[in-house]
Amino acid sequence: MEIPKSIVTYCPRCRAHTEHSVSIYKHGKRRTLAQGQRRYLRKQEGYGSKRKPEQKRFAKVTKKVVLRLKCSKCGYTIHRKGIRLKKAELVEKHG
Repeated sequence: MEIPKSIVTYCPRCRAHTEHSVSIYKHGKRRTLAQGQRRYLRKQEGYGSKRKPEQKRFAKVTKKVVLRLKCSKCGYTIHRKGIRLKKAELVEKHG
């Protein structure tokens, strides 16, 4: 799916519709020292069964793509809810 590089949408900080630059959100590397990650790793180790079931086959064909919208006026960033796409590409809006 082709996604425009800039869209006009509502900015909660400006309280108005402004131009936003669009980019695809990529999550950062997980911090090993974060409490949740330490708890997860602690529960995973040992001789018993794994805490989370290991997936035998993929249930989904696609990943959810989250859009990062950055306001051109104030620089405020909002995330637009993820939609399932096989391929997302950012394109210049023409016309």
